[in-house]
Amino acid sequence: MASLLPDPLLEICGQGPPPNKNFYYLTVTKSHVIWRWWTISARAVDRYAKPGELRDSHEEFLDNTRLQSEVRMVFGRQILQYTKGLCQGHYDYLEHLPDSLLLWIINYLELEDVGQLARTSRKFRQLCGSKEFWEQAVRRRCNTVSVDVESLALEEGWRNIFFTSKLQLQKKISRRRLKIEEQRDGQVSGESSEPIQTSSSEEECHHGIIGFDNNSCCDVDPELSPEPEAASDSSQ
Repeated sequence: MASLLPDPLLEICGQGPPPNKNFYYLTVTKSHVIWRWWTISARAVDRYAKPGELRDSHEEFLDNTRLQSEVRMVFGRQILQYTKGLCQGHYDYLEHLPDSLLLWIINYLELEDVGQLARTSRKFRQLCGSKEFWEQAVRRRCNTVSVDVESLALEEGWRNIFFTSKLQLQKKISRRRLKIEEQRDGQVSGESSEPIQTSSSEEECHHGIIGFDNNSCCDVDPELSPEPEAASDSSQ
């Protein structure tokens, strides 16, 4: 399992706390802890000071209380504890797995659980809100995704497609096709045309975070004639 983890396991840099102006870099690989520093000072004696580096094995770092103190001074107690945990083999596997594998795992969760996961860290918040996640979510819950749906997703986002009902999606596709045809006819006749726009407030049908219902966008047939607009508004 550890072979799936990237190398380095941790990489962080920053300036020391005032009045210390030196710049520090900490990285933890699968075998070593590397500590580098650059002296930043207006004193002439420090003008030509070379960067320093200390490289300890995991076992050496756990015994090096002086280096641990420096890490804590610059990056804080949490980073120090996290670094010590990595040196002891306490890996946060989920946090360090490749994004492609994490997205594959996340798509097996219920949507309510995805919302909870997004609150655990910045990394998971980015993954759970990414275009890649919502595209996979749509494709996993649909037997087929038409070219029209893909084109609409590029304009409005896969997340909006996920939360749009089948009826509303049919309407959007029909209106998009009509707009394209009108623009094409306008260009041929030399008339100006407006860019394609849709009104999300009157066209989208969101279902909270419970996912697709029986009228979901799965297997949308863009050739079907949508129901009258009034019927759709009354159902919402």
